[in-house]
Amino acid sequence: GRGKKTGTRGTEKKKGTSDFGSHPRRRRDDGGSNAPSFLVSTVFAPLQGEFVIMHSPSKRLITSMSKRLAVSNLQGWADLPDDLLHSIVALLGSSLDLLAFAATCRPWRAAFFSHPSKSTLCFSCPPVLIRQNPIQPPSNGHAKPQRFNLVDPSNTGTNYRCQIREEILQKFYFAGSSYGQLIFFRHRCCLVVDAFSGAEVSPPCLPELNHNVFESYYCSTLTAPLASPNSRLLASTKSSLFDWPVGSDSWSELKLSNVQVRQIVELNGQFIAMDDHMKIYTLQLAPQLGLQDLPIEWCGGKIPSMDSKPFLVVCRDMLLMVCYSLVSLFRGSSFCTLHRLDMSTNPAKWVEMKKLDNWALFVAADIRTPPFSCVNPERWGGRSNCLYYTHHSEPWGVRWLGNEPDLLKDPSASRDLVFGRNMWRYPQSLWVYPSMFYSDRK
Repeated sequence: GRGKKTGTRGTEKKKGTSDFGSHPRRRRDDGGSNAPSFLVSTVFAPLQGEFVIMHSPSKRLITSMSKRLAVSNLQGWADLPDDLLHSIVALLGSSLDLLAFAATCRPWRAAFFSHPSKSTLCFSCPPVLIRQNPIQPPSNGHAKPQRFNLVDPSNTGTNYRCQIREEILQKFYFAGSSYGQLIFFRHRCCLVVDAFSGAEVSPPCLPELNHNVFESYYCSTLTAPLASPNSRLLASTKSSLFDWPVGSDSWSELKLSNVQVRQIVELNGQFIAMDDHMKIYTLQLAPQLGLQDLPIEWCGGKIPSMDSKPFLVVCRDMLLMVCYSLVSLFRGSSFCTLHRLDMSTNPAKWVEMKKLDNWALFVAADIRTPPFSCVNPERWGGRSNCLYYTHHSEPWGVRWLGNEPDLLKDPSASRDLVFGRNMWRYPQSLWVYPSMFYSDRK
């Protein structure tokens, strides 16, 4: 009853290959005797829905563990106590490493879900990039199918194939991503697809729409993971905001007057929406859908231009608005201004920030994909106070955050990767965290 779930389709795979790539299959015994060493390097290959760890143990890791327990008394790696496994999870700085950890064996998976700080994993490691392969020229009059790979910023040598049915990419229109799910529409039909596994959920059809299919969906997002009892799917169109309580039989509709909701974020349990004129609203989900205007002043009275295509991003308990401005097209000089929403005053205020200290931001080319934030990016090889943005010619570019042109701070940086955002019919390169990071299921 929580939406129609369908299995993934695909051609029969050759023996010895995996869904995410072409790594050879490696089998382990039931005790999980392959010694994991995530602190050195992680290479994994999925085997029938699981990831198999393939590397040698770290002497330093074993030495550290021997101080805490008698290794000789363990029957295998699956017998490690939860407190030790939790300490390993805390040291991992890669989303794909965490996926590999959770898929090693059932006890490790249970330890991952019971980690006391699991809810903060999306702030402590970078998101994974879903990137479309370069378009191949047609052969024999037939176009090459679209392929999407998974790229890990903490280990750019990783490259795994994304499991999304080719039929979806050909017939549906991309409308957003949320909680590790990609959201597609085809006129009134909707499809929610797990970005990593390809698992699909089919909501009921939307009410009749009277405008262009591609241009109609400005924002689509989930309010909670799909498996959560209070999860809802919200879809914003030119004149309405639609709400589907996951598992129900129909959508409800909130008619909008001169408002086009472009982004919805959650801050400390409260949903906040922004329209196409940078106006901010509080979003009420129950007992019925509603938008309430939130009066806000700009400190200094300087309001950014809409040409900067501002976007909202949550950094734990902070809500930021980021605006991008191009100073010189010829020199490629630009800057990204930052404003923090201060809700302790009445009315609330946008307060300018000079820099973001130990945070990095991740943003994709499609305005309907959510930006992400990551704290202490140096732990995985990233840079603080930087914006990582997707680009069609390279996996991503990097810009400084703050009110000074980044050309003055980093003249060695490449100037040719122009940062821009728009709405695209098909998925472009986008950032995403695995849906498992948001799930409480064991």
